[in-house]
Amino acid sequence: MSFNIVHAIDLDASSKDSICDATSLIQKGMLDYYEGTKYGGTVGMFQPPYYWWQAGEAFGGMLDNIYLCDNETYKDLIYDAMIAQTGENYDYIPANQSMVEGNDDQGVWGITIMGAVERNFTNPTKEGVPGWLAMVQAVFNTMYARWDSQHCGGGLRWQIFTWNSGYNYKNTIANGCLFQIAARLGRYTGNDTYLEVASKVWDWLEDVGFVVLQDKANVFDGANIENNCSSIVKIEWTYNHGVVLGGAAYMYNATNGSAIWQTRLTQVLDGAVEFFFNNSIMYERACQGSGTCNNDQRSFKSIFSRMLGLTSVLAPFTRDTIDPLIKASAEGAAKSCTGGTDGHTCGLDWTLGHHDGYYGLGEQMSALEIMQNLLINDIPGPYTADNGGSSVGDPNAGLNSSSANVLENNLSITHKDRVGAAIITAIVLGVMIGGSVWMVF
Repeated sequence: MSFNIVHAIDLDASSKDSICDATSLIQKGMLDYYEGTKYGGTVGMFQPPYYWWQAGEAFGGMLDNIYLCDNETYKDLIYDAMIAQTGENYDYIPANQSMVEGNDDQGVWGITIMGAVERNFTNPTKEGVPGWLAMVQAVFNTMYARWDSQHCGGGLRWQIFTWNSGYNYKNTIANGCLFQIAARLGRYTGNDTYLEVASKVWDWLEDVGFVVLQDKANVFDGANIENNCSSIVKIEWTYNHGVVLGGAAYMYNATNGSAIWQTRLTQVLDGAVEFFFNNSIMYERACQGSGTCNNDQRSFKSIFSRMLGLTSVLAPFTRDTIDPLIKASAEGAAKSCTGGTDGHTCGLDWTLGHHDGYYGLGEQMSALEIMQNLLINDIPGPYTADNGGSSVGDPNAGLNSSSANVLENNLSITHKDRVGAAIITAIVLGVMIGGSVWMVF
């Protein structure tokens, strides 16, 4: 008997078959770390040391692969995971994260579920389970309810719950996720109030100095509230740039290519190109060269890669810049996928032309995202409620759960009846219970 063992990934960046064969192998490697199909494992969770937010990030990439590669192999697995982790209030604050969840963690899952909305992923059919759109609206409502105007002039804290380290830290990833979710909801529903919230979050990111606009913009990590966010941690990560870049692309698209969002998007993109590419190949500059990337940081290129692809679709003027970067990075990533006993486990450093000794969920899902985004312009762009989107929404979702909390923040939403839901008149904030997953800055 002979076995056909694939050693290394031989990627032809111009061939859909080659790209999809490669991403199929990479997804198999990702699922080596998945608990949900193992005896005693939790559906929707990956094994330690991988955190809950990384599961959300991973499923976002796998969901896209269904549409980019016409590959439904893991469709049921993804659906089950997304339902299992939504929580009893359908706001992605599940009981198994009730002590450790942060605003950034909920935000990453929200971005993934918004991807399900925009791709018309299988709608929930069980009685009492809301649509994906309603779940994203619950994420938005509960996150925006935590907007803290008492410190640093606004913004979300990193952590949701007071007892977690980092509660007094406000950062770009938490606020960037809120910004992007608001922008995407505004584009999808046609509801301008979501876009107004997105603009408010952007203005705060600029005013506080986390996003510094210039020809090549900086996107810094965050700051503590004790000194009114005046001492900024000026480390730059791909995932921070990614969520800000993607949100700006959605705002550009939703505002019909407005000049202000074109300028902002261009500045953020140019900053990312300057900071995160070496000979057009993506790398995590803050830790990769020194060999100090932790398990969180080794997955950051995943969401950045996805956002590059979406940006090229939503803002076509960026394609000439982005497409060569995706191609060079995908080819570099493929050359790193020569490790492990299977001979095609992916590495961290895509600039070497070979495997670098690193392996794990982060390496796999980053390679998945960059390779499959070679195909991003071959399929229709993200749907809206007006051009084919079918998910059922509820603008009031999440407002009566224990997740809506601390300060009072009135939000009046003028709905255009694009999704047939009611008007939001207010958000009442109460005291939160819970915590956050550390994402080391």
